Amino acid sequence: MDQKNRITLAEVAVAAGVSKMTASRALRGAGDVSRSNIDKVRQAARQMGYVGNHLASSLSGQRSSLIGVIVPSTANIVFAEVLAGIAEGIEGSGLQPVFGVTDYDLEKEYEVIRNMLSWNPAGLIVTGLDQSRDARLLLENAKIPVVQIMDMDGVPVDACVGFSQRAAGGAMAEALLGTGRKRFGYVGCGLDADFRAKKRFEGFQEALSRAGRTFETTRIAEGFSTVKAGRELTSKILEANPDLDCICYSNDDLAAGGAFHCISAGLSVPEALTLAGFNGLEFVKSLPVTIATTLTPRREIGHAAARIVLGSNRDEQVEKPARIEFEPKIDLGV
Repeated sequence: MDQKNRITLAEVAVAAGVSKMTASRALRGAGDVSRSNIDKVRQAARQMGYVGNHLASSLSGQRSSLIGVIVPSTANIVFAEVLAGIAEGIEGSGLQPVFGVTDYDLEKEYEVIRNMLSWNPAGLIVTGLDQSRDARLLLENAKIPVVQIMDMDGVPVDACVGFSQRAAGGAMAEALLGTGRKRFGYVGCGLDADFRAKKRFEGFQEALSRAGRTFETTRIAEGFSTVKAGRELTSKILEANPDLDCICYSNDDLAAGGAFHCISAGLSVPEALTLAGFNGLEFVKSLPVTIATTLTPRREIGHAAARIVLGSNRDEQVEKPARIEFEPKIDLGV
């Protein structure tokens, strides 16, 4: 069977009645192409089954229509909501998000960034500010919009959208101190790799210190945070320190595990023991007991980051470097 010829951009341009360059810019959503021409080109491309060739664009030195999105995990709903915000932010633009997962591994993050840059993406959205020296060098030399998200505690390469993790930890500590809690414990996982959780831990410690208090005990395990790990670590920390009246967790998954342990052990939450997570995940509201948490604007962060990349590619006036800071909200559950 003879191989069919692939529809070319030139053919799409002829069908739409525009130049090849205009057709190319229309499909990329460039800001200097009229809405009428964009609609005509996209309709022609759809009717003709035009696909395009991102590889050819990348080899020619032009930016492709891909936006690279780099997250540490897809198992956590936190980053799924960030991705949803990014998709909303570029909807109708002609740009397409592609994502890579680092598993909180700096060397893997470097490889993901390097591979994505080889496709000449329209921009990169990268989680966090704590890349390795080699990865940071790649970002600095990328010559495309780079937006680092979810953290403001550090020096960004280009644009930055998120909130201060350290301040978020401190705010929760102050709120819990305000309820009269005095004997604090901490449960976390993988703080050697999860730099944002570590910053929250440090912020919590600093706020306790200002109030003349400290963590009476901590349990920090290796690996990823899970509900199962939260239940096991809570059992151990309370076995050794039964007089705690508050346990802070690095996230809601661990805190939920803590809640299930307390239920099985007959402990009154939050009356006798307050449990505090982080992220404000939806399932927290469905737990049989009330836990405190910090509500983070994950979807809004993804949306704002996408709009920065989109604006840069449309040659819109974007503040350099763009810095958009959100403020998480404390929910004590009362």
